Amino acid sequence: MTMPSGLPRPYDDQSQSANLADILERVLDKGVVIAGDIRINLLDIELLTIKLRLVVASVERAKEMGIDWWEQDPALSSRARRGELGRENEELRRRIAELEARQET
Repeated sequence: MTMPSGLPRPYDDQSQSANLADILERVLDKGVVIAGDIRINLLDIELLTIKLRLVVASVERAKEMGIDWWEQDPALSSRARRGELGRENEELRRRIAELEARQET
């Protein structure tokens, strides 16, 4: 854009970052879904299908949409990690009890 004097308006870094922050806030609040499929066919024979799905949203918005896979992933959630360790501990105790029972007989 130009100013009335014909000189270009100086770049305003603060207004640009404010606009970007507003856009990011809206996207995270509302959520954005990008979906697409790639199909490779040869002589009407489907050789490869790739389905791409991307969801960009805040954690709260994702939970409202029913997306919470990170809560069950031990690599991402300490609660899931504790649950996995608890299950592993129970399995090991059960196996030890079986081995001890076999030795007694």
